[in-house]
Amino acid sequence: MAIGCAIATGLAGCGGGPFRLEPETVDPIRISELFEDAPPARRASLRLVDEGLAADAEQNRSRAQSRYERALQVDPSNPYAYLAIARHEIGGLRPERALTFLDRCEGLLRMDGNESPRVLVHLIGIRGAALQRSGREEEGAELLDRAAAMAPGVWGDGVLSADELR
Repeated sequence: MAIGCAIATGLAGCGGGPFRLEPETVDPIRISELFEDAPPARRASLRLVDEGLAADAEQNRSRAQSRYERALQVDPSNPYAYLAIARHEIGGLRPERALTFLDRCEGLLRMDGNESPRVLVHLIGIRGAALQRSGREEEGAELLDRAAAMAPGVWGDGVLSADELR
């Protein structure tokens, strides 16, 4: 949570001064971009994440969940599997569970040194959606607004669809 909140706060600027920095827009990361340079285990895990996202897009939640779980079996250090699971959990009965997966994703990204705004926009948006769906509406709305400002074409509607992450 620390990275997402720190980056979100930093990108939005400091509220105390007369100037407010507006976030630059970014092209959010897509899972399909990550295959080429990935080592074999990560590539296999990413393919399973992609299959899970395809199942999610078809509203097949149980198949999606099984593909995500298998992706973690193949490569437990794949932060993008945790990102996809977090996105998936928002649509479930306990959207607050997404926060645990986001925290794990952030930790792995930090360890890899991959703190790109292209990934962080998803962390901010998913966290906002999870908070909002969990009853913390004001907190969630603020983060969703930040994600929408950073990537209006993806986060402008406050939702990250499976196809937008694929």
